[in-house]
Amino acid sequence: MPLSLTFCGAAGEVTGSATLLDTGSARVLVDFGMHQGGAIYTARNRKAPPFDAERLNSVVLTHAHIDHCGRLPLLVRPKNDGGLGFRGEIWATPATIELAEILLRDAAFLQQMDYERVTRQRRRRGRDAAALRPLYSIEDVEHAISTMRPLPYERDQEIAQGVSIRFVDAGHILGSASVMVRAKTAKNHERSIAFSADVGVKGSPLLRDPVKFSAADVVILESTYGDRDHRPLAHTIDEFADVILAAEKQSARVLIPAFAVGRTQNLIYHFGRLREASRLGNTPVYIDSPMATEATELYRRHPEMLDDTSRRVTAEGHAPLNFAGLRFTRSPQESRALNDLDCCAIIIAASGMCTGGRIIHHLRHGLWKPETHVVIVGFQAQGTLGRELVEGAKRVTIMNEPIAVKAKIHTLGGFSAHAGQSELIEWLRPMAGARPRVILNHGEDPARAACARTIQSIFGIECARPMYQQRIDLG
Repeated sequence: MPLSLTFCGAAGEVTGSATLLDTGSARVLVDFGMHQGGAIYTARNRKAPPFDAERLNSVVLTHAHIDHCGRLPLLVRPKNDGGLGFRGEIWATPATIELAEILLRDAAFLQQMDYERVTRQRRRRGRDAAALRPLYSIEDVEHAISTMRPLPYERDQEIAQGVSIRFVDAGHILGSASVMVRAKTAKNHERSIAFSADVGVKGSPLLRDPVKFSAADVVILESTYGDRDHRPLAHTIDEFADVILAAEKQSARVLIPAFAVGRTQNLIYHFGRLREASRLGNTPVYIDSPMATEATELYRRHPEMLDDTSRRVTAEGHAPLNFAGLRFTRSPQESRALNDLDCCAIIIAASGMCTGGRIIHHLRHGLWKPETHVVIVGFQAQGTLGRELVEGAKRVTIMNEPIAVKAKIHTLGGFSAHAGQSELIEWLRPMAGARPRVILNHGEDPARAACARTIQSIFGIECARPMYQQRIDLG
């Protein structure tokens, strides 16, 4: 049987990352993330994947974002309890394991809350009370975490017969990794396969720049922003400051949907630097996400993983992740109280694509008010509420209630934690000279197509663009 890759997610979309490597004698899964977006995507979370999890030898987790780790508890749940029955080990960096526990616990909690809410709604309508069972429980999360094994950056590790991996810093979120896989074929030939995972942005705050590989036979390259580059960060910060200042002058509310891990910490950093430069007023900034609060504390506990700029800020007597007026809310009661504030306030809450979490409640209370400002600071997948807002929807549905959109919607692309097209090309460049086989994933089709055209024009390499559940033989 030839060496092959099967793309079980993030093929023509930016969520649900999962790629199966089959050498004929070993089977390794790289990521097993949650599909996010509209019903057509989320329904995939409950479908059996195109592999037998009981026959997997190992799993490799590149980082802790839910679209990369979100189905791992389902993977390890026994088959006789509705799971997939994986019994091996999950390899990740130490920081990724710590973050994954935070995110997966939160995901299990939100699923249970949604289950109870839908059940109540059905009962009130006189329908059968049974809603869809949550994908997994807190106990399943604990089981998944117990199977995780820490692997630091730049260390080789054999994880299955004839398969070894090495992590390097991807610069995307704390602990994120690109992965070099070395796999022996049935004829005992070794092939090197580079998984970019999510490549971070060079020069972004807090984290070190992405590390590049020098050579590989096969490259699986993400393409979230394969069709464009981001605005320069300095320009984005200027625009961000202008939005906040305008809201402060109006004593208006600012709502910022942000991923709890990565984006929220970057925003805290930028708020701190803007306050130090006296570019903003003293409006309180609320981090309304227990998960973001825990993640921020984890970033603070790992200063050794931060970049030189963050260390310099610390040496100058400032805290990269703290400033006067920064407040963290934990309880649901504290969160609800924010909607009753009669003064200017800035609220940063998950989820980043407005698909759940506390931001949903704040949008429900604020979207219909013309004085509200909503600042979109990250990618919004097809089928999400965030995508509707970015595309100018005049009316949306939140918790089964139609809401008029009269708030001012600001979209700032320069805060992205994903590399833009030029940086993806530069990440690929050291490997391109040997003309590897390049496969584009983790991108919507227009972005992948544009990225493929650019790689063809610069390097003369044609890129494969697999579809959902497509298998590619590597020989």
